[in-house]
Amino acid sequence: MFRALVAAIHRSDIPHVYTDGQRVYTANLAPGVAVYGERLVTQDGVEYRTWDPRRSKLAALVRKGVGVFPFRRRTDVLYLGAAQGTTVSHLSDICVEGTIYSVEVSRRAFQKLFEISERRPNIMPILGDAGAPEAYLRIVGPVEALYQDVAQRDQVDIFRKNLRFLRPEGVGILIVKARSVDVAAKPKDVYAEVRRDLSTANVDVLEMTELDPFAKDHAAFVVEKH
Repeated sequence: MFRALVAAIHRSDIPHVYTDGQRVYTANLAPGVAVYGERLVTQDGVEYRTWDPRRSKLAALVRKGVGVFPFRRRTDVLYLGAAQGTTVSHLSDICVEGTIYSVEVSRRAFQKLFEISERRPNIMPILGDAGAPEAYLRIVGPVEALYQDVAQRDQVDIFRKNLRFLRPEGVGILIVKARSVDVAAKPKDVYAEVRRDLSTANVDVLEMTELDPFAKDHAAFVVEKH
């Protein structure tokens, strides 16, 4: 029997996220269609998609436990590093009446993302460089949530540049890949440096969660904009 995931992550208002006690799911916005080969399960007339924490850093964060989960039914999201749309598609299930502005620089990955968006009207695919947000200033409106998963050395700088889109009191989630920042440094030292860098931005760090064993040497920083 499915139950709302709120008990597992100590929240009472997370829409469209479910668990069977071992795995997590989202309610499929495009029934009958799997995005990345995930298992589809139907119960009581509702189709659910398995949300794989080894394929999605956000699912890993949910599995590890997150205190602040900013995604709601009507949440508008700026997603940086959308890739082929794995996590974007689950946010599409959750933010069913919002818009997920999805930025990806790789043309090959963008093609898959674009195909997914044809079945999911709440996804707005943007072919662009997250490090140059001026290119999509006229496309992206103010958002309640900013999510970034960009495996580059200047991850924090990219995140800071895009904070302009986040509304005051909006929540950002920065996925940090330690080895992309400094391949020789210990991940914990990298995370400490990231926290220091974020402290000089217009945000408060609410929580930091290491994503092992689902994503080795990755951590998620959850911040709130002033």
